[in-house]
Amino acid sequence: MNETTASATNAKIAKHMTDTFGLPKYEMPKMEIPAEFREITDKGVAHARDACAKAKVASEEAADLFKNTYATVANAATDYNLKLIEIFRTNTRAAFDHVHELLGVKSPSEFIELSTAHLRKQYDIVSAQNKDLYALSQKVATEGRRAN
Repeated sequence: MNETTASATNAKIAKHMTDTFGLPKYEMPKMEIPAEFREITDKGVAHARDACAKAKVASEEAADLFKNTYATVANAATDYNLKLIEIFRTNTRAAFDHVHELLGVKSPSEFIELSTAHLRKQYDIVSAQNKDLYALSQKVATEGRRAN
């Protein structure tokens, strides 16, 4: 063999021994793997797949639970805020009505009578409003627990 053929043969061997980036390829020697080792490996892979499937199902259930709970709480918060706005409107109207009535007062006794009546009426209204808010809060808490 002359030098040109020897260097061409060496270049071909070097080309097959490296990958496309010029890094050397190392092949693992071919050897027989014992059946017990394969069986243990197969069981481990099957167990890992089963665990991944269970984790996927559990995470999907948790995501659904969070979604349902969030929707329930968001709706309840909206209801509560609407109730607060309704209470604010009612109390504001009552205050303006009371001021309007006070503008027509002609004596101190009439002023005291109107003020006392207004306070009694407002006490009853505020008590009823607080009961409504309490009932709404209880409903929200109960629905939040059911969503879980």
